[in-house]
Amino acid sequence: MAYEVTATRRRPGMFEDLIGQEFVVSTIKNSIKAGRIAHAYLFSGPRGVGKTSAARILARAVNCEEGPTPTPCGVCNACTEITRGNALDVIEIDGASNTSVNDIREIKDEVLFAPNTCRYKVYIIDEVHMLSTSAFNALLKTIEEPPPYVIFIFATTEIHKVPATIRSRCQQFNFRLISLEEIKNSLMTAAAELKIEAEDDALFWIAKEATGSMRDAYTLFDQVAAFSDGLITLEKIREKLGLVGLDSMNAIVEAMCARNSADVIDLSSGIIAGGVSIEQFAVDLAEYFRSLLFIRCGIEKESLLGYARSRYSEKTVSAFSKTQLEKALEIIFRFYREVRYSINPRFELELMLSQLSDLSAWVSPADVADRLEALKRAIASGEVELKEPSTAQSEPAEQQASPAPNPAPAAMKSAPEPEPEPEVETEPAHTAPAAASEGPHGLSADERNAVLDAIRKKKLTLAASVDQAVGWRQTEESMSFSFENAYQAAVVKNDRNLIKDAIQEVTGRSFAIEVEVVQTKSAGSADEEQKLNKQVDAVKKVFRGEIIQGGN
Repeated sequence: MAYEVTATRRRPGMFEDLIGQEFVVSTIKNSIKAGRIAHAYLFSGPRGVGKTSAARILARAVNCEEGPTPTPCGVCNACTEITRGNALDVIEIDGASNTSVNDIREIKDEVLFAPNTCRYKVYIIDEVHMLSTSAFNALLKTIEEPPPYVIFIFATTEIHKVPATIRSRCQQFNFRLISLEEIKNSLMTAAAELKIEAEDDALFWIAKEATGSMRDAYTLFDQVAAFSDGLITLEKIREKLGLVGLDSMNAIVEAMCARNSADVIDLSSGIIAGGVSIEQFAVDLAEYFRSLLFIRCGIEKESLLGYARSRYSEKTVSAFSKTQLEKALEIIFRFYREVRYSINPRFELELMLSQLSDLSAWVSPADVADRLEALKRAIASGEVELKEPSTAQSEPAEQQASPAPNPAPAAMKSAPEPEPEPEVETEPAHTAPAAASEGPHGLSADERNAVLDAIRKKKLTLAASVDQAVGWRQTEESMSFSFENAYQAAVVKNDRNLIKDAIQEVTGRSFAIEVEVVQTKSAGSADEEQKLNKQVDAVKKVFRGEIIQGGN
C-alpha cells in the first residue's frame, strides 16, 4: 500500500472528528436531524481547519443509505464512493482553475439532470472567491432556486471577496483557528500511531508554528519525523531547521541588560555562523521580546508565551519596562522591513543589536513627563527639601583661590554688606522704568488705550509695536517709548509722526516723540534666578544628574 501523508491519513471522516469546530458541527447535525437541509452552504475560515473535510462529511451525511443522518455509516455504497472520491453525484470543483462563465454554464446544464445513484447531487466548489464576477452573476439564479435534489457547498479562505449577493443566498459557517493544545494532542496521537517518540516541547513547537492550521501541523510533523529517526526532539528541530534556542536568546538578552554590546554581537555572530538566517534570527528575537512584554502585562499562559514562564531568565524579565519592550519591538520590526533592501544585512543586524544594548537606558517622553509631575508634587508637598546654594559655590573661582586674611570673630558671624556700585552716567535710555509713571503730566490707562486705538486706525502694525513698549515716559514737551526689541523700536521711530497725531487727537496736546532701546532687569530678577537655581538643584537630586554645560 502506498504511503499516505499524515494529513490525508487523519482526514476527518465524521462530524465528531472535526477538531475545534463545535459550533459548526452542532448546527449542521441539528439541521440534518430536523430535516432542514439547506440548498447552499458557505464555509469560510483560515486554511487547514476542516472546511473541505466538513463539506465531504456533509455530502456523505445527506446521501448515506441510512440517512439523511448526522452519523453516516461509512460502509454503504454511497459512503464508500464519496470517501474514495468516485461518486458521480458529488462533484468537487477547484474555483481557482474554473473561473470562467463557461465553467458555470456547464454546472447550470448539469443540475437539470437528476442524481444517478445518490439521493442528492452535491457540488463542492473550493476557493470559490476565485470565480470571476461574471461567473458569480451566472450562478446567482441557480443558487437561489436550485432543483430540490441539488446542494451547493462553497469553501473559501477570503470571505470578503465573495459577493454579498452570493453570501445572502447561503447558510454561512465560519471555521475558527485550532488551539495549540488541540493541535498538540492530535500530534501526540499521530506520533503514537506511527510509533514515534516525541518530546512535549517539540510537539508544542510544531503546534505553535502551525498557527492554528491542523493541515500545516501535520505537514510539518511529517517533515520533522523524516529527519528525526524515530525520536523527535526540540534540539534536533533547531539543528535541522536553523532556529534560535531559548537558552541562547536568554544569554543574548542578558548581555543586553548589562549593556555589553561586545557579548551581544559575539553571541549573535555564533548563532548566524551556525546556519540561522538573519531574518529568522530577527523573528526569534521579536518573539522573545513579545513574550517578555506579555509577562510584563501579567500574561503567563504557555500557549501565548511559547514556553513555560519558568524557562525565561528572571534577569531579562525584570530588566526592562513596558515602554522599553515596546521600543525594542519597534526597532526589530523596522530592521526586518528594511533588511531585505540592505546592501549589507549583517552590518544592519549588528547596528540593531547595538541599539538594543542601550535599551535599558532609554526613557520615553511620557516617562520623563511623569517624573517631572512627580517632582512637582514632591516640591509642593515638601517631600523634597530645597536647600539654599552655598556662598562658596556662587563665588567666582578666582576669589576662592586667593586666600583672605582671617576676619575677626564678630565679622565671621555675618556676611559683609556688598559695596555700593559706583554710579555711572549713562544715557537715560539704558534703563527702563519698572512701570509708566502717572504724575501730573502722565497719561491714564484709558488715555493710553485711546491712543493705541487711534494709532490702530491709522496703521495696525504700528499699534502692535507700540503696545510692546516696556515703558511710556512723559515730560512737559515729550513722550518717550522704551523697547527691549531693536526692531520694534525702529518701526516706531519711522512712524513717529503718526503717533504724534494720535496722541494729539486724544489729549489735545502736541508732544515730541522719542524712542529708546533698553535692557530691562526687574528688581526681583535676583530672587527669580535664586528660585531657578533651587529648582535645578531639586531636579539634579531626583534624577541623580549633573550639569554638563551651562550658560547665561
